Amino acid sequence: MKKESFFDKAGTRSVLASLVAILVGMLAGGVIILIVGLTNPALGIKGAWEGIRLVVAGLFATGRDVSGSLTFGFNSASFGNMLFRAVPLIMTGLSVALGNKAGLFNIGAPGQYLAGTAASLFVALSVPTNAVPAWLVWIIALLAGMLAGACWGAIPGILKAYLNINEVLACIMTNWIAANAVTWVFDVSNLKNVLEGTKSGYIYKTSTILNDVVIDGVRSTVGANLPEGAQLVATRGGVATGKMGLDAIFSGSQVNGGILVAILIAIVIYVILSRTTLGYQLKACGANRYAARYAGIQDKRNIVLTMALAGALAAAGGALYYLSGNTEFFWNTYQSLPAEGFNGIPVALLAINNPLGVIFSAVFMSMLQICGQKLTELTAYNEYITNVIIAVIVYLSAFMLVIKMWIGKLRKGKAVNK
Repeated sequence: MKKESFFDKAGTRSVLASLVAILVGMLAGGVIILIVGLTNPALGIKGAWEGIRLVVAGLFATGRDVSGSLTFGFNSASFGNMLFRAVPLIMTGLSVALGNKAGLFNIGAPGQYLAGTAASLFVALSVPTNAVPAWLVWIIALLAGMLAGACWGAIPGILKAYLNINEVLACIMTNWIAANAVTWVFDVSNLKNVLEGTKSGYIYKTSTILNDVVIDGVRSTVGANLPEGAQLVATRGGVATGKMGLDAIFSGSQVNGGILVAILIAIVIYVILSRTTLGYQLKACGANRYAARYAGIQDKRNIVLTMALAGALAAAGGALYYLSGNTEFFWNTYQSLPAEGFNGIPVALLAINNPLGVIFSAVFMSMLQICGQKLTELTAYNEYITNVIIAVIVYLSAFMLVIKMWIGKLRKGKAVNK
């Protein structure tokens, strides 16, 4: 029996298909940058070249020297912020990937993300650390967020399993219900009185998320603007995610131990899917629900369980992001859904629904966001060019099977020529 070559393996072709999607997306971005540069007198060919360099290596950009030329090197802040922003993308990517493995399209990650955010913040803001250790409050807050997301994700799962209602439609409805419900809960609760910011409900200082704040002896409220130079005195602190030494490596960034937690969860999901009976049953239901039922697998139970687990993962993304202690939260969320929930879709597609691949695709998407920021800061371009790159990659990811077939035909053509 002829041994299968490395390039003929399905896994290798999947990785190559993802790399093709990334390469074409980057080329498309480069062409757009070049066209914009050549048609804009303020940029020209030099500006276009700088834009291309920043899209490719913006993570290493450190600024400009005295002559105005771009400088590159190890930028600890950019690397740290890339890892920090990757955390919610890893979790929502895992959420979508898990659903896809079971034959379900979880487009409800934004709503589940919001449910996890609200529940985790409520616990972190409500439980006093003088009665419960701060580290325990953090764990309880994270678990509360995941439980809320699991309950919210189970709703479209139940509708799909027992009423055969399409999960996409159910998820879209639950997304907007979650957005309005979170806004209402924050609006009517007393907890908003410890969130200090503007009249629109925007948390102005990131440190207030996990702390009661006293300004000149008076607790700040949502309706009061922060006085310039006011001293913030934390009366409930220490709940924020620990840095775990990462702040020493990536100084000047927002990075914390959340990235390690997200990677650990991705490894656990990989083990569950590839090494357990539960994972086999979920994938069997995804391949053919009715054949799985004929084989004795409880398809309805597994559908509900899959959506509940997917909801818990998406919610963990929101909890880890806002429990960091250095982020901002709009509690009037009814106006829009969190982009992190939808961005989990391209992350999962690019990773071909592999939990370990989700880690790398999420970091890559996060890197593009950082590159977009550098493009805006250091040139006359705007960061939306990187959104075009992501859009092209997502579009090609949807044709991943076609790209894999194309790679297979190329391999067969080479074999025939030999």
